[in-house]
Amino acid sequence: MTRMQLIKPLFFPPLDEGFRPASLANRAYREEAAQYGERLVIGLERENGNLSRYETLVFPEGHPRAVENNYYVERLVKFLLWQRGGYKVYIGGPRSIAEYVRNCYAPDGSRKFDFHFMGEQVYEQPFTVVGCAPDEVPDTHETGKPLGRHLNGCRIGFDLGASDRKVSAVMDGKVVFSEEVIWEPRRQTDPDYHYREILTALKTAAARLPRVDAIGGSSAGIIIDNRPMVASLFRGIPVERFHEIKDLFNRIRREMNVPLEVINDGDVTALAGAMSLDDTGVLGIALGSSEAGGYVDMDGNILGWLSELAFAPVDYNPQGPVDEWSGETGCGALYFSQQCVFRLAPKAGIEIPSGLTDAEKLKFVQEKLESGHAGALKIWQSMGIYLGYALAHYADFYQVKHVLILGRCTSGLGGELILNGTRTVLQAEFPELAGSIHIQLPDEKSRRVGQSIAAASLPEITK
Repeated sequence: MTRMQLIKPLFFPPLDEGFRPASLANRAYREEAAQYGERLVIGLERENGNLSRYETLVFPEGHPRAVENNYYVERLVKFLLWQRGGYKVYIGGPRSIAEYVRNCYAPDGSRKFDFHFMGEQVYEQPFTVVGCAPDEVPDTHETGKPLGRHLNGCRIGFDLGASDRKVSAVMDGKVVFSEEVIWEPRRQTDPDYHYREILTALKTAAARLPRVDAIGGSSAGIIIDNRPMVASLFRGIPVERFHEIKDLFNRIRREMNVPLEVINDGDVTALAGAMSLDDTGVLGIALGSSEAGGYVDMDGNILGWLSELAFAPVDYNPQGPVDEWSGETGCGALYFSQQCVFRLAPKAGIEIPSGLTDAEKLKFVQEKLESGHAGALKIWQSMGIYLGYALAHYADFYQVKHVLILGRCTSGLGGELILNGTRTVLQAEFPELAGSIHIQLPDEKSRRVGQSIAAASLPEITK
């Protein structure tokens, strides 16, 4: 496969001179392709007839760089699948490109992981790639809705994390009770464990309210129509019993007999930011055990996109790090999470003691950072440069006014280093974005609407 021309960045991450940003390669490709302009439209169909479109230009047959078309379009498809989701992909353009993408996303193709994951696991549909003319790609159909911002009545908000579960009782937008309980969901093999734990949390909060009008929640993983399709929280559940997990929240809704809405935790984070900022066009990026994303669009809607940016490529270096789960090279989890810290630590001259949990490993390196260790400084400086180029890439796929950067990797000095590196890259390489996107760490203003209030505000009370 002939790859695209890869562009050296103006700023190299101190610990990764091989980094070749997707944003620079795509920009250079588009700028030259624009002179010749053969239209290509990508459509992605997902649940309930929702369909997203992405339009670009490719080199016409016979152009010296036409050999790069396949790689360029396949990388777009890969990103769009993990950003927006889909089980049917339309390639409206040259037949050769559609055929190449179809061969990649086949049961035995180079993207067989995505073929099985998006088709069988997430959308429970056969995964297909359809070649057609650009005008034959179906029209955009997004049924995003303005979830959240409903603060009336007596509500419960909950957040399910890998190490603790949180619940809050909220009356007319004010938290009257909160609780955090340590749990170990990933080790459990019985779906009833999760049912009992969550129901216990809800009933504990309900006891602090005169009544319960609605329940909203956030959870890690891919959730479609209140159904967890894939989530690390439930990795211990055997395949033959996973249907019980898919019905988990609807079962709880029946038990509590009130409106209940559960969405991805990244989207709830973005919603909390939008509510705090009283604005729209918010992209939230959490740098924690992995990379989590969430998005509130320019109309204030949550679109039901996956925003699983952890598995969307940001580095086109063919020798870049490989994600052990998906088998993908250069995807976000290895650049914007504690996985990045662990990956770069040896290059920074830091030996992490064995026998520590991941949380303890991160704390160990962060303590080095706070003490001024030169290698640790380079880790977070690298993450800041990575993020600057990645945000320019994300801006090709999201309309954004605000970017909120949060998560345990941003605590202390690390957050400022990431923020400074990101802004430096944007100002020098992408000045048009530096002037239009406000990037920030959560401050007191953006914290005044917490995750629990945002989650509790999800359902609308109709009675």
